[in-house]
Formats: sequence, structure tokens, C-alpha cells
Amino acid sequence: MCDTCGCGHEHKVIDVNQSLLKANDEAAYANRKHFNEEGILAVNLISSPGSGKTTLLEKTIDALKHEIGIGVLEGDIETELDAERIRKKGVPAVQLTTGGACHLDSMLVHKGFHLLKLQLKGKRLDVLFIENVGNLVCPSFFDLGEHLRVVLISVPEGHDKPLKYPKAIKTSQALIISKSDLVPHFDFDMEKIKKDALSLNPRLKIIETSAKTGEGLNEWINFLIHRLHR
Repeated sequence: MCDTCGCGHEHKVIDVNQSLLKANDEAAYANRKHFNEEGILAVNLISSPGSGKTTLLEKTIDALKHEIGIGVLEGDIETELDAERIRKKGVPAVQLTTGGACHLDSMLVHKGFHLLKLQLKGKRLDVLFIENVGNLVCPSFFDLGEHLRVVLISVPEGHDKPLKYPKAIKTSQALIISKSDLVPHFDFDMEKIKKDALSLNPRLKIIETSAKTGEGLNEWINFLIHRLHR
């Protein structure tokens, strides 16, 4: 007998979250296969709001748009503001609005990728940047089919974020510590954040960057190009 409703029947319990993740992972596998077939490096950028994802993208585009083909999928709950910033750099961008969801999923990325290809009009695409919704929790659990996951943590957020959000660190291949020029103005321990991050993920690539001073941007670009050639 069912303990919940006393109906006398056995009930099959379905873990909805598990089912959602399974469906997402299947679509992510298909995305990655598609990217591989077309020789595209897919990069998923995750962070809290305001950490500098879009600014990093703008700097990256300025450095590479004449050398490689770049396309961007912009994730946000509402508006096309970030996509408009990217388009002003001369790079095709598709805005993916979730309507309230705190992360992108692989099905939405699949749809956005095909819309992006229409904008490309046959032009070469070497790197697909996926700027996820500003959040360090939910995006960490959803594979989008990317080859490279990069987490950004800005200096104003504090050096305790790796320990507070370990999933974001454990599932990423690189950590960008952004707004490094602000270190003198905050109680921020650069060595501690690196030590904590590496304790969670010893293979993590860590790069200090500042969009204002240019610190670390060449290191980031070189890292990206190396991954593309791989």
C-alpha cells in the first residue's frame, strides 16, 4: 500500500532533476559531436553577475577577430544588451533568453547555434563562446557540449568563492581572476584563492586579468589559441 495516499497501489518515484540532467547530457553529447565534426572549439563562460564575462569577450574579440572566426551565444534571463555589445565588435551573436531560468541548457544552445549559423552565412567559425547566465551555482551542473569551461571570479567578490562554490571550480578547466587592478582596494588574498581553487581542482589553469590595465590578457589569449590548436 502506498504510504503517501493509502490508495493500495505501488507508485514509481521519478527523480525529476535526474531526468532533466540526463536529457540535458544527451543533448550536450550531440552538441559536442556536432562541434567536433565542424572543427569548432566551444567555450562556456560562467560567473556571478558583473564579474566581467562580456568585457573579457570584447577584449578577446579585439585580439582575435582578424585571425579566427568567432561566434557568441549570449545567455541572460531577459534583454539583448550583451548580444548588442558583441555585435558592435563585428562578431555574430545570438541572445538566448531563458525567461527566468538561472542557467542555459544544451537544448537551448543547440537552437542558438543553428540561429548563429544563419548569421555566419557560410563564414568560418573556429571558436564558439557561450556566455552563460550570471550564476555560480546552476550553470555548473549543466553540460552544454562545450570543450572548455572557464569560471570567472572578480576581486570585489572576495577570495572565498572557490570554497563556497566548489562545483564551479571542479567542473572548469580554467579560472580567470578578473579585475585584478582592484586588489589594493579590497581585502582580497590572491594566494589564498589560488590555493583553495587548486585544492579542489589541481589541473586548473589560473590567470589573473584586468581589462583596465591589460594584465593577463595575452596569457588568456595564448591559452585559448593553444586549446584551439589541440
